[in-house]
This record gives sequence, C-alpha cells and structure tokens, in this order.
Amino acid sequence: MTFPPFEPYRSRVVEPIHLTTPEERAGHLAEAGYNPFLLKAEQVMIDLVTDSGTSALSVAQWAAMHGSDESFTGSASFERFAAAARELFGHPHIIPCHQGRAGEHLLARAVLHPGDVVLANTLFATTRQNFEEAGAHCQDLPIAEALDVGSRHPFKGNIHLERLADYLSRREEAVKLVVLTVTDNARGGQPVSLANLRAAAELCARHGAPLWLDAARVAENCYLIREREEGQGDRAPVEVAREVFSLVDGLFMSMKKDGLGNVGGVISCRDAAWAEAIRSRLLVSEGIPTAGGLAGRDLECMRVALHEMFDTAHLAWRVGATQRFAQLLLAGGVPVLEPVGAHAVYVDGRAFCPHLPDEQFPAWSLSAAYYLASGVRSWESGNVTYGRLDPVTGRWRWPELDLLRLAIPRRVYSDAHLAFAARALVELHAHRQRVRGLRCTYRPPALPQFIARFTPVESGDGVA
Repeated sequence: MTFPPFEPYRSRVVEPIHLTTPEERAGHLAEAGYNPFLLKAEQVMIDLVTDSGTSALSVAQWAAMHGSDESFTGSASFERFAAAARELFGHPHIIPCHQGRAGEHLLARAVLHPGDVVLANTLFATTRQNFEEAGAHCQDLPIAEALDVGSRHPFKGNIHLERLADYLSRREEAVKLVVLTVTDNARGGQPVSLANLRAAAELCARHGAPLWLDAARVAENCYLIREREEGQGDRAPVEVAREVFSLVDGLFMSMKKDGLGNVGGVISCRDAAWAEAIRSRLLVSEGIPTAGGLAGRDLECMRVALHEMFDTAHLAWRVGATQRFAQLLLAGGVPVLEPVGAHAVYVDGRAFCPHLPDEQFPAWSLSAAYYLASGVRSWESGNVTYGRLDPVTGRWRWPELDLLRLAIPRRVYSDAHLAFAARALVELHAHRQRVRGLRCTYRPPALPQFIARFTPVESGDGVA
C-alpha cells in the first residue's frame, strides 16, 4: 500500500493559537510554580504535554455522537459499543469506564489484596499507584536494553522472560497479575514484540497467572510490530491486534490515546468472576455498568474509534510524523532516545543538561526552560515522576532514565508545527548550559508530577 506524502485527512474546524512573548511566559511559568502541567491552556502555543484526550475527532465520530441513546441504563449506545468491542477484543465481558485511570482503579480494588504481586514490563505511574494503594507489590521486569540509552533494540518494551519465569516459579501463588504496557510509556514509548507477548502468555498460562494489557497505545504497538518484527510485514495492524488480544486474559484501556477520544476507557476480560467484581466496584465509583460514567454519545465516539484507530494510513502517517520530528532533533544534536516510538519523542534529560545533578531534576528543568524559550509545553518522565525517597537510608533513589517527553496529539498538529518545536529545542540545546536547575518547594505524597511546585536554584544552592 502506498501512502501519500501528506496528512491522510483535511481540516474542517480550526482553533486559533494564542501567541506569547518570552516575557509573558516567564510570568506564566513562575505563577505555575515551574510546573508546565499547571499552565493554562491559553498560555501554551504548541502543547506536547500529552497525547491523552487531545485527539481531533473525525466526521464519523461526530455523526455517531448525534445518533446516541442517552437512556440512563441499558442504552442502545452501550449495546453497539459492547458488540464492537467484543468483536475486536474477543472477550465476553466489556465494561466501559470514564478513562484509563478509572480502569486501573477498578481492577485494583476488585481483584488485588495486600501481599499480592503484580509483575510487568514497566507500569505507568498511575497504574503503579493504584495497584500499590490496594496493597500489592509491583515489580517491573524490563529487558536490559530498555535501560540502555544507546541501545537500538527494536522492542525495548519487552518483558524480561527469564526474570518472569523465575518469579512465576518461585512465587506462583503470590503472583496475582502480569501486565504488559503496550507501548511502554514510562521508558520511552517502546513497543512489545509479538514473539515476546506469545512467550509471556505461555509462561503465564503454565503457572496460572492472568496476563493483562495496559492497552492505551495498542494500535501503535501493533503497527510497530508490523514494521519491525520479522514475518509480520504483510499483516494489517488490526490483524496483528486480534492475535495480541487472543493471547491475554483481559485489558484495561484508556480510549483517550489510540482510542482517538477526548474521554473514555474500557475493561475487557474473560473471567466472569473478575468481571462481576469489577462491575460491583464500578457501581460505587463510576455509575452503572452499561455507562461507566459516560454519556451515550461518548460510547458512540468510542465505538467508531475501535475501527478508526487501526487504519493503516492513519498509523503510517502518525508514526512517520513522529519519526520526522525526531530526525530534526537528532540532526541538531539533541540526545533523543532511540529507536523512536509512535506517540512521543523522548529526550535524555541528563545528557541534555550534564551540568545539572539529579537533585536539580535535569529533564524537568529542561521542560521549564523549553516552554520559556518557545511556548511549547512538554512533560517529564524521570526524576520527579519516578524518584523515590528510600525509607531506610533517607536518600533519594533516582530512576534509570530521566526523560523529557514530547507527546504528539493525534490528527492535531502539522509537520510545520512540529518543525517549529524541533527548531526551538535544537536552539536551546546549543545554549544548554543556560538551563537553570530547579528545586522542589512542594511535593505531594503521590503522583507529584501533576501538582508539585518548584523554584529556580540560586547560585550556591545544592540539592532539591
């Protein structure tokens, strides 16, 4: 199939971008406590803080929303969505929820108990928080290449099969759940190979451990399988996806990423007892099981997206745009994590800011400096998000990778927007010694990246 050298869509509605000056941005950043997440939307020129809930909706999605059934329970919109989801996922139990984080919470509260063990390639921060609050012990099992910035391994999201086998052999009764995050958002948006997933499924089946997906970016993962894995090049992404879904016992999925929606999530599973426990929890926190806290129009939007998100032309353009963005950065000397995934480009904060110690949060400080220089908002996946205070030593434990994440909304920005964002970061890299470190003035006990506040480190200051 030949793909056009332009976006496989055209715009019918446009949204103006409010332009700002460096002086204005300096004030906005200080008011936000040097946390780009706390900036107001109108203060941002190009928003790469997340690809979640930021997609432009299609004509088919808008049309389906106008034909929704808004009955309080048992709506036709739910029945249509559930039928489409069963056909795609191949699981009998379909439970909608208002977003992926709600799905994580429902699963954790319904099936996990203190002392349970959850194994994963790498859990996203909110997933880990929900599971740990339920009392589970979470253990990431990434392959060695996932921790090597210089590695070009095509599937750095793979779970370490030998370590997985060892855990399952030694702690079979304690392992309540194995989760594969596809793609591996916390460590650079890296995909999981089909071979790795097959092997993990075989191990889990042998030891009776349920295997689930965090499937927020499963369509992009399946496209990268098609592009990178031997023997998969002739398969459509949706064909790969159906095999992927056939290998797992269930999934929780934010429909705000690959699902091309502004809201929504879904849980899909085989086990009737788990499904009933999840529905019972949903009644307490989300609403009724046939809505999951959503309106009928949201269910219709999600139904259409289950088809659109696997469109080969859409995925080819999206992955290509991310690759072109990354190449502009690499050509300018910016230390980009490779190979580049699909939903975001990740920059090595420590390599970009070698003059900043971990205690001054290199990647986070870079995100603040980047906004100040360009009006582009980004986010960190590193020291602030994953740093932990060791209760024994009283010292901070920093993650293996301290990354700046440039997440690209779907069907929103053109190559020209991304080229501007790339030029600005390349120019900042040329003057990287000017990036000032930050120290934390407020850190909440959980998920600090959302509401923590900072202040610039003054000359002579030491740690955060």
